[in-house]
Amino acid sequence: MTCHLSPIDWRDVLYNTVRNAPGGVVAAAAFLTQRRGRSMHPETLRSRLRGVDGEWVNLEILELLTEWMLEVREPSARQWLHTLNNAHGLVVVELPPPPAGGWACEATAIRDKAMQTHVEGGVLTALVMKITADYKVSPAEAQEVKAQAMTEITLLCRLIRNVDRAAGLEVQ
Repeated sequence: MTCHLSPIDWRDVLYNTVRNAPGGVVAAAAFLTQRRGRSMHPETLRSRLRGVDGEWVNLEILELLTEWMLEVREPSARQWLHTLNNAHGLVVVELPPPPAGGWACEATAIRDKAMQTHVEGGVLTALVMKITADYKVSPAEAQEVKAQAMTEITLLCRLIRNVDRAAGLEVQ
């Protein structure tokens, strides 16, 4: 018997991602057993991931599973979190890591990013003007705008991170 798994349900996305990671549910259960010091049978984990008979996954296990998937380099490790946020009208932006130890001069990094936001904003404006010239937007054009907008959003989030670090407010 095959069960239907939805690409817009965070639990189904998590289950599929764990299954597709190297070693699948068996390796995930072994990782949880090792990290928590408590036995986790693969079928227990499978039931929790699928929500069978009221089973559920707590936040600690969600965090550990995400950590494990990142360790085994599962490309969709955080997709469940994107799906959960999307279901509640929120957006998650993945930021590239800052350089080790931060920037030599945070003020310079802040100024550089502020200037770069103007460049990216100009690119976005030019793109929008070009694709809306015919008062229509194709799916391919929409993807272009979304990609450029996300580039700018990511840059702005990085700017915020720099400002927080410079002010001593960065949360680790």
